[in-house]
Amino acid sequence: MRTINVAIDGPAGAGKSSIAKAVAKNLGYVYVDTGALYRSVAYYAISNKIKPDDAPSVCKLLSGLDVQLKFINGQQRVFVAGEDVSDKIRTPEVSMGSSAVSAIPEVRNFLFDLQKKIASENNIIMDGRDIGTVVLPDAQLKIFLTASAEERARRRYEEIKNFQEGISFENILSDIIRRDQNDMNRAVAPLKQADDAILVDSTDMGIDQVISHIENLINNIDKQRG
Repeated sequence: MRTINVAIDGPAGAGKSSIAKAVAKNLGYVYVDTGALYRSVAYYAISNKIKPDDAPSVCKLLSGLDVQLKFINGQQRVFVAGEDVSDKIRTPEVSMGSSAVSAIPEVRNFLFDLQKKIASENNIIMDGRDIGTVVLPDAQLKIFLTASAEERARRRYEEIKNFQEGISFENILSDIIRRDQNDMNRAVAPLKQADDAILVDSTDMGIDQVISHIENLINNIDKQRG
């Protein structure tokens, strides 16, 4: 039986990971957070005293990088060199670094095969920046999930304000705007909505509304397949 692949693309802070994870759990799909893979490369570079935008040095690191996605108790965990780094890759420094390494063609090629293999073997929901345009161009459902920069910054601020001292809404908004520009203007696989993707603007929607809407879109695929 052919697997069902759902691609969710969109800018930083749009809630792709949280929403994709919830939908996958509710429908029994495998969730693949491609952003975590790029964060892992950035984390590995930073851990080795390499700047993520130093492409030649990052490329040299790839031959020694062992990154794996494991699904433990229904949750995706990310391992680098055998270490669970799922929490360590969520810092602002690694977030910015992931945007830099994702612009390096060799990094994208390094991670491409892993993503394709997972998609060929499972009903999956995969989120990222170029899933519908590059990684899974034949996905049965493509969604471009977005929200205003201000709303994305507000959500992120509410999420981290209690455990990151010195963080401000203004700093987060600035980081989001800068990352949007980096992702949309990079030479390799820039962030953009696929021609056949469905736009979901969550600026004025609650997370439960977005989850329900996307689940309905996926259930319609099952109905069409009969």
